[in-house]
Amino acid sequence: MGDLSASGTPARRFPGRPESVAEARQHVRAALHDVAPDLVDTARLLVSELVTNAVLHARTEVEVSVRVTGGTVRVRVGDRRPDRVLVPHDCPSYAGTGQGLALVGLLAHRYGVVTDDRSKTVWFELRPGTPAPETAGWDVPVPPAGAEATVTLVDVPGALYAASQQHRHTLLREAGLALAAGDDIGVPPDDLRTAQDMSNAVTAGVTAALRRQPAGAETRSLPLALPPDAAPAVRTLCDVLEAAEDAARAQRLLTLPALPRSRVFHRWLFDQITGQLAGAPPTAWTVVPREPGASPSELVPWDPGQVRGSRVPTIVADERNVIIAANGPASDLLGHGPDDLVGQPLTVLMPEHLRKRHVTAFTALLLSGRPRILGRSVPLPALHRDGHLVPVRLFIQTQETADGRTVFIGQLTARATTPESPADRSGRVRNATPHAPTGPPPEATRGTGRGPGHGRGSMTAVERLSLLAETGAALSNASDLEEGLRHVGRILTGRLADWCAVDLFTEDAELDRVCLVRRGPRGPWSGEYEGRLPPVTESARGPLARALRGAGPLLLTGEPPPDQVAGPLDAHYRELFRALGTNSAVVAPLRVRREVIGALTVARDGQGRPLTEEDLPLVDDLVRSLALGVDNARLYQATRNIAQRLQHSLLPVLPEVAHLELAARYAASSTTAQVGGDWYDSFVVPSGDTAVVIGDVTGHNLDAAIAMSQLRSMLRGIAVDRQEPPGMVLRRLDLANHTLHREATATCVYGLVKGPEQGPWELVHSSAGHVPPLLITAEGRTRYLEDGSGLLLGMDTGMPRPQARDALPAHSTLLLYTDGLIERRGESLDRAMDRLRRHTAALVHEPLDVFCDELLIGLGADNDDDIALLAVRPAPPPP
Repeated sequence: MGDLSASGTPARRFPGRPESVAEARQHVRAALHDVAPDLVDTARLLVSELVTNAVLHARTEVEVSVRVTGGTVRVRVGDRRPDRVLVPHDCPSYAGTGQGLALVGLLAHRYGVVTDDRSKTVWFELRPGTPAPETAGWDVPVPPAGAEATVTLVDVPGALYAASQQHRHTLLREAGLALAAGDDIGVPPDDLRTAQDMSNAVTAGVTAALRRQPAGAETRSLPLALPPDAAPAVRTLCDVLEAAEDAARAQRLLTLPALPRSRVFHRWLFDQITGQLAGAPPTAWTVVPREPGASPSELVPWDPGQVRGSRVPTIVADERNVIIAANGPASDLLGHGPDDLVGQPLTVLMPEHLRKRHVTAFTALLLSGRPRILGRSVPLPALHRDGHLVPVRLFIQTQETADGRTVFIGQLTARATTPESPADRSGRVRNATPHAPTGPPPEATRGTGRGPGHGRGSMTAVERLSLLAETGAALSNASDLEEGLRHVGRILTGRLADWCAVDLFTEDAELDRVCLVRRGPRGPWSGEYEGRLPPVTESARGPLARALRGAGPLLLTGEPPPDQVAGPLDAHYRELFRALGTNSAVVAPLRVRREVIGALTVARDGQGRPLTEEDLPLVDDLVRSLALGVDNARLYQATRNIAQRLQHSLLPVLPEVAHLELAARYAASSTTAQVGGDWYDSFVVPSGDTAVVIGDVTGHNLDAAIAMSQLRSMLRGIAVDRQEPPGMVLRRLDLANHTLHREATATCVYGLVKGPEQGPWELVHSSAGHVPPLLITAEGRTRYLEDGSGLLLGMDTGMPRPQARDALPAHSTLLLYTDGLIERRGESLDRAMDRLRRHTAALVHEPLDVFCDELLIGLGADNDDDIALLAVRPAPPPP
């Protein structure tokens, strides 16, 4: 290092306070008055970073020494805390903290740290020009070990930890600067110092544990060494971070508050430390329940391949609200090319009336850290490239990138349209499944005590049954076939194999690799290994082709030999084995109803015990269960598609009436089969009155949709033919309903809007057990129209049907709706109806389309029931 303590070296001591940073920079400038300006600027920058570190973390007197020898600038910065070791860690360029040591390593020619019993000194050398640094990295001395306790952090996602750590450091730094400036943010100075010390200890411990982990691992279990009496300091750290979060939300700190997932992760981290120090067992991060908006399933860092590989329409935006990725299904849905969307503001996909609302909500999320729609399924309209609106459900989650940034992943599902069946999807090339965690699920490893290649062939009968039950449950409980198969893949790669693949035939006899899951760190896989595969030709003779013709399960003791490569599918399969270093595999057909629908491949790589004939019976049992699950999922999807097409065909075109504005919306349930018996209708009867209808058939299945279509058609026919008062029309509808093979139980409101073009107008209506219409005046007053209510349809055809007559003031809004808009589990109907009053009163001056969209967004997120609504607004023509 050279003699940095030689006589004549300009040195100066500074107190441990923020003002010392600027004073140290001035000292360096004075000491280097005859040195090249670029070296002076670099030295001042690095000294500023190091003195800041000493002030924040050591909180002792700081000594800065500068000398120049032969054109080389030598600088040292010392403090009186040798126990406070340096914690160099990689920080992204956008990070607000943690850059000091990284900058020294980047800009200095040589650098290092020296400690003794009383002090710690960081030094660096600068030379003219830009030669490559001679120092390869920080050689941090390890302080003498004292009494330590070990806390085990199970299933730590690396990207989420990096993002949370970065935010924790930023909060503590900003809190320290606020206190130094005299701002009271509710944190005592002593508590802040304790919090900073504990945060540094956690960071140092995790950093040391990470360095001992295999390169490329993304989900880890880490041993964290801490003092056995650290629990009180950890609780203080929690309290300080909570106060700092409150100050950030109040915009009193120059940083944004944490997003929900980061907050929940920190809570888990600190609970694990305090709990285990008190004797509690570890709890894995992957099994901790989280609230909506804080619990995406992805444990691995996000990358664009996840979007390209997904068959669900997906748009991804960054914290600037700019689109950074989009996939082919989203392009098909919205009419944009995926590359055309990248770089565009997210608002390009929204109708004009929702853009301001979105910007406000997104800004509020960043400023408060409190989500309104994260982790929820929200019905809203998306803007197609040609200008028409596409009704969708939007599900947004957050995920961290490898460098700790947060991205917002939006998945779109078309509403009341014919969705693409899994069996009909095109063979778009996809990257290997990025959703799979890189290690076995904690419940799997605990269940057997085995990892891949360690005696798995000797599973007990109970372990085999457990594996079969887990894979069957994973597929049957998934809302989506692909997600269910990925879950199965994660279980198999934790209990049986190092990688597995599921290949399925489509309805047009094409072959798709639906999922490819690998245990351990992800490699640079090419997209050619997943998605549409080469066809199964007559010449194909490899093991996969044989399995797809019904042979197997087949045991492979390595990659298929060259003499079995007779076509593109065989070559593709052989290349997959090579790419993943496979030493053995079993491939077996998925067969249901005497038909092969696909194949399962389970394989082990060269690092473990190969698969043997002992594993064949287990794989045979697995494919029987999987084939049945896949077939059931496809039948369910086909039924759902039929019902959705039926519903879509029954959504009416609203009439154009000169003196009335009409708007309607329909949103299927976000939690059921997405089909039910809700409907709306409007038409002009021969007398010139405008009929308005809202109804709800009991049930959420295809039978309910069929019954709804029958009632809707009968009601329109009776109303147009008889032109009778609403009470009589509903009575005739009830009689007709009684003649059906399966008499439906339903609620319904049938009304007639009467009045000349200039007004006045009135509503004459009758209700068959339906929730009452809501009238909102132009001044914002609300009133439920509760008169005219009678029994449900399908109860007693002999009961008379009452009806009511209510005035409709000009520019008022009449809202007919189904109970899915207002009802919530565990909530009284009165409270639900009061909430609807408030929402509608606040929206009464909005255009009617905006009125309906805002109601769905505000009240329809995560709805357990279908929602239908019909809004009518009398509007006299201008004079």
